[in-house]
Amino acid sequence: MTLQRYNQAVQDNADAVFRFLFSLTRNEMLSQDLMQDAFEKLWLARHQVQVEKVKSWLFTTANRNWIDYLRRAKKQADWETVTVHPSTTHAYSDIQEILHEALNRLPDVQKQVVLLRDYEGYSYEEIGEITNLSASQVKVYIFRARKTLKSYIGSIDRVI
Repeated sequence: MTLQRYNQAVQDNADAVFRFLFSLTRNEMLSQDLMQDAFEKLWLARHQVQVEKVKSWLFTTANRNWIDYLRRAKKQADWETVTVHPSTTHAYSDIQEILHEALNRLPDVQKQVVLLRDYEGYSYEEIGEITNLSASQVKVYIFRARKTLKSYIGSIDRVI
């Protein structure tokens, strides 16, 4: 990959990678750091990465960066867990806030596959490549995540 193609890959994919990471982290600075790490790794591996697979490679790397961050954070934790229970008595008018709250309740793997499928539009096979899962595992995780989301959100009357 040449410098020109690398710059084009950054320009074409930076927003999508950032959105994906921000959906996972809900932290702008952390998302930018993880995205920067992914592009740095792309630069270091530019001679091995095929130009037509750059987008998939970036999402895979960003996903792995997120997983690595979570593992490091768990090791550094004080082992104190703070449980936040969402209030079910408040009436929300912001649908996006409710969806983000529901997404944050999902296990990490389910959250990742739902975001890749429904937010970014990847196929089951592409998601499998990114997350190192088979296409059938991806389908199962998406089914379970959507079922959990549906049970959490409930009827549309609760949202509106």
